[in-house]
Amino acid sequence: MTKKARTRVAILGAGAMGTLFAYHLAEHNDVTLVDVREDLVDAIATRGGVRLDGAPLRLAQATHDPTKAYATNFLFVFVKAPNTLAAVRPFAGNLNPATPIVSLQNGLGNEEAIKAALGGAVPLVMGITDVAGIAVGPGLSLPQGAGTTVVGSAGASPETVRAVAQLIGAAALECSTAYDIRPHQWGKLIANAAINPVSALTETSNGIITDDPDAAEMARAVALEGAAVARAMRVNLPFPDAWEYVRAIVAATSHGRNSMTVDLAGRHKTEIDHVNGAIVAAGRRHGIPTPYNDALLRLVRAKERAFTS
Repeated sequence: MTKKARTRVAILGAGAMGTLFAYHLAEHNDVTLVDVREDLVDAIATRGGVRLDGAPLRLAQATHDPTKAYATNFLFVFVKAPNTLAAVRPFAGNLNPATPIVSLQNGLGNEEAIKAALGGAVPLVMGITDVAGIAVGPGLSLPQGAGTTVVGSAGASPETVRAVAQLIGAAALECSTAYDIRPHQWGKLIANAAINPVSALTETSNGIITDDPDAAEMARAVALEGAAVARAMRVNLPFPDAWEYVRAIVAATSHGRNSMTVDLAGRHKTEIDHVNGAIVAAGRRHGIPTPYNDALLRLVRAKERAFTS
């Protein structure tokens, strides 16, 4: 009897989240990680796979050459939002037109970048995930508790969205589908905008958002601004109270360090333009003032510029 071929999955970005999903997906699929950082790629290739902290190695390929992933059955995008266009562009005209593109990235603007690179008719699946991890070495991720993933269409058929959800679910990761993914995207955007820059600028864990009264007031104001913008855009948020939603997330992740905190601590560019910056830009388009989001946007940008001054 002929053995069924394993599904090929390519993942753009071998950081904490790319590694975490690669590890889960590698149990039943052939996974290839694509990253521009040659030292990271070489370390994964030498080891022969990826690991979660405290778990055994799972086989996976790693390359800095996108051509090695053109024949993939699914293409996941886990690079930082500012790098999406450059990471996806090499795949233009080189993928099977039916290959789903899956973005579980933070912030807004990734859908537009992917479609700018690949065309507006691409079978794109957008989603949000509160599965989290911290990179503690090349191809080694430290999970930050359990989480869920929600996916929806940004050009993909319902069948394709279900296929992506099944792929993720078969990898021991909880996943559901949504008819309209925008409420979920904006829900996560608001949480990221309220939590990430405040803890990043104070160089602390997420818990400061509720532990310190000034941090709490800043985060609350940011969350309420984001909710006001979402309402102006007629986005039905998946919660009645934005601040209570943020508080619940902080309670579940109080000892964790979010990606923006890790980026600033490592003197790397953050996703601030795609998080708070996205709320500010949408607020301007719809006539909603966003002074607290704008203040955090400017402060994080200033700190990023200080790295190179």
